[in-house]
Amino acid sequence: MRDAAPFNLANNIRSLREARGLTQQQMSKLSGIPRPTWANLESGAANPTLAVLVRVAGALQIRVEELIGPPKASAKFYRAGELAQRVRGSVTVRKLLPDPIAGLEIERMELPVGATMTGVPHTPGTREYLTCETGEVQLTAAGQSWTLSPGELVVFRGDQRHSYRNTGQKIAVAYSVVAFAPV
Repeated sequence: MRDAAPFNLANNIRSLREARGLTQQQMSKLSGIPRPTWANLESGAANPTLAVLVRVAGALQIRVEELIGPPKASAKFYRAGELAQRVRGSVTVRKLLPDPIAGLEIERMELPVGATMTGVPHTPGTREYLTCETGEVQLTAAGQSWTLSPGELVVFRGDQRHSYRNTGQKIAVAYSVVAFAPV
């Protein structure tokens, strides 16, 4: 039985690059790896060092393990309740992404009538985007308050004190997108 890792590596690198709509030359620039080396990786002819694998994984924004593992299915279905969820007071917060994306966090918040939740200030330079799906959500950040109705959005510095409150007469649902500052 032949070793599947080189075959998996070549197929994974090629399919991930193509899924991003990038050329080998563009990936070469992003990763700092010469284009001929990139071509060899995609052909299965390369025997890369760990340093090269780390650069490839960084450019593709995935973990190194994903490069040599069996190719992932093109789609995965998640049933209700399979994604991480936590309860803070009476507010339910559910992750919307099953796999981490570097520098990004997306969550759904369900706030019962009158519920309040204090946000945790993030690292300096972080931006947060809050949008209301249903009900009415009041965001307070740095001494200012905004009351969001469905479809409205507030962009604010996520590195400051902030809180969320349902000021309406029914359950409110809001989505928070946190874009962390590059480290």
